[in-house]
Amino acid sequence: MMKNLFCVEYEEWKNTLSAGDEVELSGTVFTARDAAHRRMFEIYEAEGRFPFEIKRSFIYYAGPTPAAPGKIIGSCGPTTSSRMDVYAPRLYDLGLAGTIGKGPRSQGVIDSIKSNGAVYFLALGGVGALAAKHITSLDVVCFDDLGCESIKKLTFDRFPLIVGIDHLGNSVF
Repeated sequence: MMKNLFCVEYEEWKNTLSAGDEVELSGTVFTARDAAHRRMFEIYEAEGRFPFEIKRSFIYYAGPTPAAPGKIIGSCGPTTSSRMDVYAPRLYDLGLAGTIGKGPRSQGVIDSIKSNGAVYFLALGGVGALAAKHITSLDVVCFDDLGCESIKKLTFDRFPLIVGIDHLGNSVF
């Protein structure tokens, strides 16, 4: 049975998910890939803050393409999550609720998800144009010079995902 989840209600549903569950996620999600993560941590180390609130947030490892005329966003498929594994444990320790991407995660990330009661969702690769139909708004938060890899604030509307790693550390991999 498909579960409809709202980001703002994370505390209410986080412990109800199991690896392999199919869900639809709605609410605010931020995009960030390799270069953005590197810059986020440069700011954090220098100023003690991130460009957006990390606690209870979700990061989608994606670099949306430019929107066609009349559209909100271009293709918005996931990138390989393991490239962010060097950053993920610290973000989870600082209160990140979850990440969204594709592919397996390192044992360090799995351990951090488990110890922080977080979640890792899988988005389907190769269907970025279809995924974009579930995004209702987009705002660039920072690092505009990175183009598609800038940090963006997206609003998801029933974005289809699979629980890749649940709060107990169980994994579909």
